[in-house]
Amino acid sequence: MDFRFTPEEEAFRKEVLQFIKEEMPPDYGEGGESQFDLEHFEFTKRMARKLGAKKWLAMNWPEEHGGLGVSPIKHMIFKEESAYHRIPGTDMGVGGISWVGPTLLLLGTEEQKKKHLPPLAAGEKWWCTMYSEPEAGSDMAALQCRGVAHGDEYIVNGQKVWTSGGHIADWGWLLVRTDPTVANKHHGISLLLVDMKTPGVTIRPLINLAGHHYFNEIFFDDAHISKANLIGEENRGWYHTMIALSFERSGGVAMAAGARRSLDDLVEFAKKTTINGKPLAKDPFIRHQLAELAIEIEAIRMVGYRIIWKQTKGEIPGVEAPIVKTLASETIQKMAKVATQMMGLYGQLSLGSKQAFLNGRAADMYLSANNIIVAMGTNEIQRNIIAQRGLGLPRT
Repeated sequence: MDFRFTPEEEAFRKEVLQFIKEEMPPDYGEGGESQFDLEHFEFTKRMARKLGAKKWLAMNWPEEHGGLGVSPIKHMIFKEESAYHRIPGTDMGVGGISWVGPTLLLLGTEEQKKKHLPPLAAGEKWWCTMYSEPEAGSDMAALQCRGVAHGDEYIVNGQKVWTSGGHIADWGWLLVRTDPTVANKHHGISLLLVDMKTPGVTIRPLINLAGHHYFNEIFFDDAHISKANLIGEENRGWYHTMIALSFERSGGVAMAAGARRSLDDLVEFAKKTTINGKPLAKDPFIRHQLAELAIEIEAIRMVGYRIIWKQTKGEIPGVEAPIVKTLASETIQKMAKVATQMMGLYGQLSLGSKQAFLNGRAADMYLSANNIIVAMGTNEIQRNIIAQRGLGLPRT
């Protein structure tokens, strides 16, 4: 594998960096802004529309669906730089660009593609994903939210929980049980597209440990959803969702770039901070911790590059997807611990505290890092997938 970028790709990276210099406030993210907190969401939407106008959001999609038809590598460069520089709105909610669009390209009807892909690529419509339920998290096939076929509609009743970005979403990606009589619980599940303004859909906020409104719980009370919104085949939703999850878990390049930005901030903090007259950066324990993080982030980036390389060959991400998700989530959690340890008692100060180092982002990172260990499937589940599909080990 040649790890060098072509002159054209390097020129595009410079173009992205110039856009960031012109459009992004230099201090954005320094205060721990969350893109879906309502006080920041207007800026998030403006950035998405600007990126959509340049056709960068989904540049690797076909031109007829709003993209530029460029290689996944060029799109990767955009995702890498946007993650490092904390550009908000690049996924059009949670999953719009990362897995809703790619899965629609594979499984959607022509009508679904025409209706949903151009507004996504243009930065106009926002998405959320509704998988988890109060009794169906890691064991997602235990879901009970029902979709009962009635004429040309499904009547949906039930609850979803931990729906990231549900409060800002125009559309939702919903997994429901359409056949409760099957012996195998992985069967009888269907995947639907849902207009979040549908009567019978209620959204309630869930505030996370760091105080951000990122999650929501969604209630369905006799919500009527057209069968035209069925993705793929009825009762085959589990298998369609596995494709979507492969796309979801494969964002290693972006996760590595975001982690590298946080690490760079910590390194700069260590250089500028002294304890008893001695620079923090000269402490051998801290140097070792930061070096370990740098190595782990580079490993995540390399696996992420491998995923993109496979996509250039037309392949759906395989076992690399759970590998990169596990590596990235645990490295981010470790970084949060290192950050708070470096700052001592000051590491406990929250966003906006006058005496907090890095504006309190260490405590914010620490409180938020546990989410990613569970999101997209717990890391225990990911290790099972790696063992079975990657190493060929038997189920126990």
